[in-house]
Amino acid sequence: MARIRQADVEEVKARTNIADIIGERVALKSAGIGSMKGLCPFHDEKTPSFHVRPQVGFYHCFGCGASGDVYTFLREIDHMSFAESVERLAGRIGYTLHYEEGAGPAPESTGRSRLFAANSAAADYFRQQLLSPEAEIARRFLGERGFDAGAAAHFGVGYAPQGWNTMLDALTKQGFTRDELSTAGLVSTGQRGVYDRFRGRLVWPIRDVTGQTIGFGARRLYDEDQGPKYLNTPETPIYRKNQVLYGLDLAKRDIARSEPRRVVIVEGYTDVMACHLAGVTTAIATCGTAFGTEHIKVLRRVMGDDSTSGEVIFTFDGDEAGQKAALRAFAEEDRFTAQTFVAVAPEGLDPCDLRLQRGDNAVQGLLDTKVPLFEFVIDRRIAPYDLATVEGRVGALRAAAPVVAEIRDRLLRPEYERVLARRLGIDPVDVHHEVRRRRGQSKHSPNRAAHTPTSVAPQQHPDAEATPVAPPAVTLAQLPVNAESVLERQALMGVLQYGHRIDAELLAKALAEPFHTPALEAVRDAVAAANDKSRPGWALQAIESVREPYRALAGELLMSPFPARDEESAAHSAESLTRRLVVRSLEREKQELLGAVQRVPADSPGGRALRVRLRDLDRERQQFAI
Repeated sequence: MARIRQADVEEVKARTNIADIIGERVALKSAGIGSMKGLCPFHDEKTPSFHVRPQVGFYHCFGCGASGDVYTFLREIDHMSFAESVERLAGRIGYTLHYEEGAGPAPESTGRSRLFAANSAAADYFRQQLLSPEAEIARRFLGERGFDAGAAAHFGVGYAPQGWNTMLDALTKQGFTRDELSTAGLVSTGQRGVYDRFRGRLVWPIRDVTGQTIGFGARRLYDEDQGPKYLNTPETPIYRKNQVLYGLDLAKRDIARSEPRRVVIVEGYTDVMACHLAGVTTAIATCGTAFGTEHIKVLRRVMGDDSTSGEVIFTFDGDEAGQKAALRAFAEEDRFTAQTFVAVAPEGLDPCDLRLQRGDNAVQGLLDTKVPLFEFVIDRRIAPYDLATVEGRVGALRAAAPVVAEIRDRLLRPEYERVLARRLGIDPVDVHHEVRRRRGQSKHSPNRAAHTPTSVAPQQHPDAEATPVAPPAVTLAQLPVNAESVLERQALMGVLQYGHRIDAELLAKALAEPFHTPALEAVRDAVAAANDKSRPGWALQAIESVREPYRALAGELLMSPFPARDEESAAHSAESLTRRLVVRSLEREKQELLGAVQRVPADSPGGRALRVRLRDLDRERQQFAI
């Protein structure tokens, strides 16, 4: 397949704001001049170390070392090829790509982009079918739950006809192959051959955080349908149910704007619709699976969850299944830094039924009934016991103590010991002893031990050939702290970030001088060799040419906050640091010449030449002095 013309690759990147692309998945906030930061999408963290520089078009995580441009980000986050990442961004801005030879438009990719396209085409097809006479049963289902045509359109709800291959035929006519539709999870294969996966069902499109359709959830409508009540897209290259939150594409903007930042987690598609229509526009739901670790990672990045000011509210049913769901969520609670609550509607109503029976205000008021998740779990653990008896209180303590013992926050745990003591009417000292005993058991349990990392290296067969181990990446934290190193580090930061604002002749002279710090010298070599430092993107190419293990260091220098009040003062400071490099070199040469003067007769040709050079050095130093 022909390569995309390089000029197009550069043009698409130049027209794309990397902060817009990353900001669809990570809540970014200002981190100084020309820099933004958020929680890293490539590793789990609670304090933001992921920085983005929109003007440079580069990101870097100071926690895990991940870095790159907008194409790298899409390739890593969505596991797509380079060509597909270019196609994705080109389609976003309406730019026509061409072959490298300029022969015409680039052909469509047969990879992930085709799966996105197939799901998008299917979503359009289902929406159109909702208007058909056959879909009366689907429209009636929506109407009975308080959703009109406008609500259906807002959420993209559609209808899958009862026929075995109606959608298959429609999308095949649009150019999609059966293999593509099968890989996208839209069709299945059985004794009847290839047939539509969704038939005779109400269909919700499931979108990723950027708004692209990646799968579907379908609700059974006909009594003769022997399938499950809800049928979802199976796992595909673009759909991972443990990483998808329904409605997040619609809720993310209001989540970021709410104060405190609040997320409401409900149980189903209609609950999300009901909440949004009632004004609770930060509601989301999982897609046919329990709320788990991967969901938390996605949600925390969108929330920008780097403080305790946020709120995550679970709205579980009050029945046993809802309680179990809360307990599962509790197992992951410590991964949130936001405050976590549970809100259960009166009579165990879900948000959809609550809105139908009591109106929008009741849905909004549901959030006012929230209780801390720990309290909810404790209350459910002690509920079966008769607290009027000694045996009941002791049994309740034994049931609830493990819950408190699992609280890792050393400030929260003693508070909840007191809460449990009050609930049971037991001496707090006895509660404390039981919780401490449970913590000791938990620390030595087989399950915990199985997850404890070990530092023992595996034994290697003496005849086995040793695999070369790459040297560990050098980082800023490993650089020596002395005047020479600090100057070189700050000067390189200024050059990489504001080199386009520095006089080219001055910049070339400064970078021609060797550095004292070996790691920074490796970066200087690549920066000095970069062509045309006035053009956009030069710093990225310079970083890519830095030899290992110093490339990560170069990325840190580009992304580290540059100390200045504003853009102008930053550019001035960068130029001043560059001048200091030149002056430092001139002073070093002057000291060497002064030593030589002492060893050469003053009236000799060599002595006169040395004095002339000393005068020239003084003039140069005055020229570059700050």
